[in-house]
Amino acid sequence: MIEKRIIGILLLIIAFLSPVGAQEFNWKDYNVSWTTQSKNSSESMPVGGGDIGLNVWVENGELLLYLGKTGAFDENNTLLKLGRLRLHLYPNPFADGKFQQELQLDKGHIILKGENKGVKAEVVVWVDVFNPNVHLEVSANRKIKVEAAYESWRFQDLFPKKKENNANSWKWAPPKPVVTHKDQIVAEANNIIFYHQNQDTTAFDLVVEQQGLTTIKDSLYNPLKNRISGGLLKGEDFEYVGQRSGTYMNTPYQSWILKSKAAKTNHALQVTLHVGQQADLQHWKTALEDLATPKPTFVSLKRATESWWKSFWDRSHIVIQPGLTDPNNEAWQVGRNYQLFRFMLACNAYGDYPTKFNGGLFTYDPVTIDSTFKFTPDFRNWGGGTYTAQNQRLVYWPLLKSGDFDLMPAQFKFYQRLLGNAEWRSKFYWGHSGASFTEQIENFGLPNPAEYNWKRPKDFDKGLEYNAWLEYEWDTVLEFCMMMLETERYNKSDIQAYIPLIESSLRFFDEHYQYRARRRGSKVLDDKGHLILYPGSAAETYKMAYNSATTIAALQQVTKGLLALPDTYVNSESRSYFQGLLTRIPPLPQRELGGKKMLAPAQLWARINNTESPQLYGVYPWGIYGIGKPDMDIALNTYTYDPDVLKFKSHIGWKQHNIFAARLGLTDEAKQLTVSKLKNAERRFPTFWGPGFDWVPDHNWGGSGMIGLQEMLLQVVDDKIYLFPAWPKDWDVDFKLHAPGQTTVEGRLKDGKLLDLKVFPKERETAIINLLK
Repeated sequence: MIEKRIIGILLLIIAFLSPVGAQEFNWKDYNVSWTTQSKNSSESMPVGGGDIGLNVWVENGELLLYLGKTGAFDENNTLLKLGRLRLHLYPNPFADGKFQQELQLDKGHIILKGENKGVKAEVVVWVDVFNPNVHLEVSANRKIKVEAAYESWRFQDLFPKKKENNANSWKWAPPKPVVTHKDQIVAEANNIIFYHQNQDTTAFDLVVEQQGLTTIKDSLYNPLKNRISGGLLKGEDFEYVGQRSGTYMNTPYQSWILKSKAAKTNHALQVTLHVGQQADLQHWKTALEDLATPKPTFVSLKRATESWWKSFWDRSHIVIQPGLTDPNNEAWQVGRNYQLFRFMLACNAYGDYPTKFNGGLFTYDPVTIDSTFKFTPDFRNWGGGTYTAQNQRLVYWPLLKSGDFDLMPAQFKFYQRLLGNAEWRSKFYWGHSGASFTEQIENFGLPNPAEYNWKRPKDFDKGLEYNAWLEYEWDTVLEFCMMMLETERYNKSDIQAYIPLIESSLRFFDEHYQYRARRRGSKVLDDKGHLILYPGSAAETYKMAYNSATTIAALQQVTKGLLALPDTYVNSESRSYFQGLLTRIPPLPQRELGGKKMLAPAQLWARINNTESPQLYGVYPWGIYGIGKPDMDIALNTYTYDPDVLKFKSHIGWKQHNIFAARLGLTDEAKQLTVSKLKNAERRFPTFWGPGFDWVPDHNWGGSGMIGLQEMLLQVVDDKIYLFPAWPKDWDVDFKLHAPGQTTVEGRLKDGKLLDLKVFPKERETAIINLLK
């Protein structure tokens, strides 16, 4: 925390010394502003910072906030909201009359203004990037009183049933009746402390027993044990005045109320949120109180946060049709929504856990999404502490070209923490080394228990998931390994801490498939000296696959990336081993359909189970085929004629056909799919897409949209940088993006002509290839 505070001060200094950017747009053009109040939480607006996300809305004259923070996992592995805040002003400027709510991107805060019967007031809501504190600043043109109520629906034990358990690790198959144990809320003189303390037995304990790992339980990393999630609400010159009960939408709650002692023109409230693993509650409370009283002055803290947001926006941007004043223009929406979603990702810049694909920090009452889901605001579909790698990857890939390298360690450290547990799986079940990461993975590194399946044959391999979608799917971790390697290539980031993870993830496939071949016969390699990658899986779609394209492409590219690192990262013994592994990886499978040669999802497969297009993963994310690469026609044939690709093509959710089209230079197709993906959502806030295949807001929908737009504008092929490989000539654009070698490329395209191209460092100008010439 001290380091974050120092960073904040440095950013403040940098902001004053930095020159003003050359772009011809104003961030105010992208602010979201409403002049009417919201109907309910589904019409909320996101704001946040550090690792805190708030949903903010005004309803019936009252300001409401949902409090979200990464890592707030309960004993069932639900990612809990940490409560709701309700603000009421007396007399009330929001009761009627003029109203405005605006998200100000450049400063990272929301301003709410109201005027009624001569009373004008403004509330500024912002989150300290470097300290886990939410601030509400109230100012008025006359003296007013403020009431702040902390509201909790977990004031009593709750008993989720059936589909409501999709929010936790049990999903459709809880091993016993599920209880969400109540929180503790304590009101003191001028503050309210609230917390959820995990029970002694958690999902971790039951899953370890289910998967036969009890004898090594004490060696396994357990993030749920002693976890306490909560916070503190306080206000200067506020006092506790009592409790109240009510129901919001379909959920009963109780509230604990602070009220200002006197009417004043200025009031300030602060909510401090803290998640920690401390066996002693008093230690947790002491840490909470320390976080609630950061050392610098309030003014310097606010300036440091605003400076951080300024620095964030200076890193990169894509502004389409700059200067346009028509927000209904879909091309303009694409550019604005790219920035809005990037803002949402930045609200978890420094979290201990990655931004979840199924709602991130900004979920809200589920009944507004599905009228049959009359569940609490804690609900999100597809789990809270359960991570689905195919979805998560799309949230983090776009951060390379946007230059948001500091946002990526949250995802990297997720896997790094789980390395020991993944290696234990391989050693315990199969007696070999290497890390076994499954596709649906708990935050403690074991398969989700419902997907692992409680009703499994007694003699079934205990290391495998007994599930038609997920069986033998364990190659997606290699995409995160590649991201780690790419941060070194793009930003010269020090990735030494991740090398054991990358090496172990690769080694698993080599050792495991030799282990499986040895159990079938006397030879561990095929007649060409290649691994026999069977059984496998091409994403969740082509099952019981022989030589899956996703596995082969991943093994080839990550191994090459690892070998390309300087000797300081890979010692001679490891380098020799991985050079040998490269020779054992089979070639990517191909096939011929209708007389046209194309990429195949695998050499053979038994059935199709989902609707992904893994035959094109050699195009993206692995970059083996595409612009500037050989055999482009094979990839084009696959996109254009493969019957499954055509059948599965869509812009919804995690579908990445927009990215494939961009990578293959199919401008019209890329434009159409990207507009469909990044235009305004059907909900009030423009980037609350979904539910798609997952939930609202759908973060893998937004992430895949960001990637596609970046790839339309700039692609990196080896040491070359291709500009406008799939960019519509009728879209003017002002842009700044990142490329390998700590390179930034910025410029403007106006009326089909490139203006003001700036490449840093200057010697990288020779790498630029303008495809619009």
